[in-house]
Amino acid sequence: MAIMSSHCATCAPIGTYTESELVWLWPWAYIERMVANSLRIALLLGFLLMMLGANAHARDMYRYTNEQGNTVVDYQVPPEFASGGYEVLNEKGVVIEVVPRALTPEELANRDTRERLADEALAEEKRLREWDESLLLRYSTIADIEAARERSLSELRIRVSILKSNRRSLKQTVENLQTQAAEQERLGNAVDVKHLRAIEAAQAEIEITDRALADRDAEIGEVADAFQADIDRFEMLLEVVELRRNMLANENR
Repeated sequence: MAIMSSHCATCAPIGTYTESELVWLWPWAYIERMVANSLRIALLLGFLLMMLGANAHARDMYRYTNEQGNTVVDYQVPPEFASGGYEVLNEKGVVIEVVPRALTPEELANRDTRERLADEALAEEKRLREWDESLLLRYSTIADIEAARERSLSELRIRVSILKSNRRSLKQTVENLQTQAAEQERLGNAVDVKHLRAIEAAQAEIEITDRALADRDAEIGEVADAFQADIDRFEMLLEVVELRRNMLANENR
């Protein structure tokens, strides 16, 4: 709002008056200046409070193991447990840093050991961060992971069924060829080489199929274990988010 006044052009600008002079000469201008200053202060305080609130909500959390061997998540790591190493988590529960355990004097004295342990900590940090981010990107609930697991296992079971069907056919082929060979021998005829090679080829295919079945069975176990690990990890992420929400709610009471 522009200040409207009737003072002459030769008079000094309003901004050059002191507050006491402005109160007596131009009271409305003084009031406007005070309001503008108050607004600026209020906006500044609001911005600072907003930033402080955002920082409070964005505080990192820490996951460590206590003396009972239980995993604990909190806003700080007690000194007596910090030496055992811990993980730093963001507001989503994603690992953003892995702090390794304290080194023994012997390890500290060995440069190669120090470097190896530091590299291992960085590699673990990267692995966990990528795992967490991937889970949050692909899934919203535990049910999503379970559905993905069933799709993957269903595809593998179909492959196993096909392999078993092929194995039955190959086994039947071998039995037929062997029956024919036995009939030839019963008639006093020599079994021709082509016939014998057909039996050997079918038996070799059965062995290949058996190995493929063993591989698929192992793969089914590995996929099931991997999905279970994803479920356990995702539950951990959800627990951290829920814990943060509860702790913030308690702080704001």
